Amino acid sequence: MKRTIGVLAHVDAGKTTFCEQLLYQTGMLRRAGRVDYQTAYLDQSPIERERGITVFSDQAPFSYGGIDWFLVDTPGHADFSGEMERAIPVLDCAVLLLSCVEGIQSHTETAWGLLERYHIPTFLFLNKTDRAGADPQRVLRALCERFSSACLDFSDLQMGKMSEPLAEQLCELDDGLLERYLESGYEPALWLSVEQRLIRERKLFPVFCGAALQGEGILPFLDALCQLVKWETKEEALAPFVGRVYKIRHDSQQNRLSFLKVQKGTLRVKDEITTLSESSEPIREKVNELRSYSGAKFSPASEAGPGELVAVCGPRFTRPGDRVGDAPKRGELYTEPIFGARVLFEPSVSAQTVLGCFRILESEDPLLHVLWNEQLQQLHVRVLGSIQLEVLQQLCQERFGLFIRFGTCEVLYTETIAAPVTGCGHFEPLRHYAEVHLLLSPAARGSGIRFESACPLDLLSSNWQNLIRTHVLEKEHRGVLTGAPLNDVTVTLLCGRAHLKHTEGGDFREAVYRAIRQGLFQAQSILLEPCFRFQIEVELALTGKILSDLQRLHASFEPPQVQGKTALICGRGPAATLMDYPLTLGPLTKGRGHIRLQFDGYEPCHNTEEVIAHIGYEREHDTANTPDSVFCAHGAGFIVKWQDAPHYMHCRPEPLTPRK
Repeated sequence: MKRTIGVLAHVDAGKTTFCEQLLYQTGMLRRAGRVDYQTAYLDQSPIERERGITVFSDQAPFSYGGIDWFLVDTPGHADFSGEMERAIPVLDCAVLLLSCVEGIQSHTETAWGLLERYHIPTFLFLNKTDRAGADPQRVLRALCERFSSACLDFSDLQMGKMSEPLAEQLCELDDGLLERYLESGYEPALWLSVEQRLIRERKLFPVFCGAALQGEGILPFLDALCQLVKWETKEEALAPFVGRVYKIRHDSQQNRLSFLKVQKGTLRVKDEITTLSESSEPIREKVNELRSYSGAKFSPASEAGPGELVAVCGPRFTRPGDRVGDAPKRGELYTEPIFGARVLFEPSVSAQTVLGCFRILESEDPLLHVLWNEQLQQLHVRVLGSIQLEVLQQLCQERFGLFIRFGTCEVLYTETIAAPVTGCGHFEPLRHYAEVHLLLSPAARGSGIRFESACPLDLLSSNWQNLIRTHVLEKEHRGVLTGAPLNDVTVTLLCGRAHLKHTEGGDFREAVYRAIRQGLFQAQSILLEPCFRFQIEVELALTGKILSDLQRLHASFEPPQVQGKTALICGRGPAATLMDYPLTLGPLTKGRGHIRLQFDGYEPCHNTEEVIAHIGYEREHDTANTPDSVFCAHGAGFIVKWQDAPHYMHCRPEPLTPRK
């Protein structure tokens, strides 16, 4: 079975150079490309070559140590964290690269956190040992302190055999190994099998060193990799097909390509596979073509088995993260955009043309959350930073010949509620019927929207309850303070009613949307803003000025940690006030200060009234998100305002105590 290894790093740690050397030293390339020469094999896009950064994840096969590998190079810039995350679930193992000069940086922590969430076995490579100021031991100590004490130096590993000190260190991670060591000493074969298990369980993180630009340390790393990633994998070529989609692309002929990893079974040209429609219903779609990609080049394939990465032409509704084939499931990602911007275009260009182009980009990057406001005739997108906006502008010009600009990059707010509230919705125009009563309860920060049911099946059958669940989760419901997305709320179905003859699926959609909105109109809403966790390293003399700035920026912080002539200040604050502080810190410290910003969840907004006034959202005028219900009398439907709707409802739910 083929294995997939991904390379992740903070920007400028040497990740793409490392990938080039892997491909060169395994015979895949005749010459290692260089980012600064714009010849990197896996940076094929003109945007990537021009900017000198990886924007899109790309792949290439290579063979070494009797194992066939797929190498996946991921973006290192924080603005493209979503692209990096989409590739992680298909990895069998990963290499997290760090510069021996800069050490752990903000995006290093982001990558480590995602690898942990997806439980990916991880190796670490301390790069740029040839640079002035390189200190591998300092970086190793930092890894042990901030990531895991199981980050062990494997630099002296030879053909699977290790030094006595390293063998002893490994014993600290496994009690059974310690007992065996005390009885009979170091046994290479036993130690190797334990290493393989601990790596797979993420209880051991081997650390290697080298200088990728010079090709140093690459072959020792590959030798160790092939020794340590030899855990047995159950062959499931005869099982029903299951694949995981990790990216969507369009080729030069605008063919839609779903890049996926075959996890079980075999995928063949002309097969029909089960995917999910736009409404998340299972559908069958035909595989018209299979392609095996290596960088920008591809060759046709007739079939793909377990472990293979392949591009599929045919399916129209797949999304990155989806499980397709047997038991399809919509994928979920942890990366969350915290900035938004309005798309600006010339009046001579049709809004529908611009929207169509952005829908294509959204299919490739679902985090864009393209939003068209029909009332205001405005188009908005969500992004992870200003660099992503620049890339989007360039993409529109290169791919679609579309010249666009963006408005100011602003933080994205969300809304939640302070206390439980019950909402009701009724939809009964002529020959339609559905009624829903929902309990909205505040949930933990970062939990999103969750659904539960307290409705007995004898009141409402399971098929209707499942449909209600779909409608609760399918839409991004808008809050009533600023129209921002509703978040951190548990929606509990209390009761509902369908008509034996007249109820259709869309009726419950209308009833659910109205019930949630009617509940929000009664609720005490809270505006939430994104926060950054920060680390600032400056000269000791500037500490007072920095702390004064942080107070002005509404940030909280811990007492500074004095380290010789410098101070380290750690804390947390609003993204809206901190996002531009790096531009202030540079001139203030004459380029000698350093700041790391990392998204750290949402908290109640520090200036709620100011934000509400600035956005100017009027909930009563948002006709696309109405809280009113529709009832029927004398053969015609009529609207009942949200305040009066409870008196017209046909159901009377039993009181339910919300969960704390």
